[in-house]
Amino acid sequence: MPLRSNSPPAYDPRRSRRLWGLASPAFRFAGRTVFGLEIERQAPVPDPPFVIAANHYSHFDAPLIGASLGLPVRFLVVADFFGNSRLLDWLVLGAGGIPLPRRRVPLAPLRTALSALDHREVVGVFPEGTRVTHWGTWPPKRGAAWLAVRAGVPLVPVAVIGTGRVFGLDNRLRRGRIGVVIGAPMTGADAAELTDRWARWMTETIGGHPGSEVAGPPRAFYRPEP
Repeated sequence: MPLRSNSPPAYDPRRSRRLWGLASPAFRFAGRTVFGLEIERQAPVPDPPFVIAANHYSHFDAPLIGASLGLPVRFLVVADFFGNSRLLDWLVLGAGGIPLPRRRVPLAPLRTALSALDHREVVGVFPEGTRVTHWGTWPPKRGAAWLAVRAGVPLVPVAVIGTGRVFGLDNRLRRGRIGVVIGAPMTGADAAELTDRWARWMTETIGGHPGSEVAGPPRAFYRPEP
């Protein structure tokens, strides 16, 4: 679904910082109060710019990651997410979201992401390409690692834990515990090798939290293009 013709004005980094500055403390408080949010940092978070690569269970994931880092993050967001709510469009785009088409090569979004990194911002990517019930439902794409290699910045792995159980594919809110694990920055000169290292870290990290994924067979919101 295309963006509405009356979509918000062009990205303004000052507006993005204000929105994240207001939303992050509120999201951390709500996460800890309602869902027992735990944030684990395996190493110091580097200074921007860098690329975040995370697994993806829930619409909660992006704001939860930004709130856990305490930094504005410009997430690549599939374009058909937009157009259903003016307020939600304004919030996501105002916070720096970069619309990403599902069915064509995302040249313009990649240029925007590289420009953001050049301006010392943080870019967030979900390499699975869609929300899933279980890590490993689909093999990860190399876009996050490609951005990091191309821009010469670190790739920071992030695992979200339990968000699919509390607000998963059916968009129904449930009680449960959630967490965020922020790994040590990764660097490399080859996107495929960097993606493989990220995937191994993700498998090990999520495997250390048994029972954090929903019951039943793996499912996905959308089948990514090969």
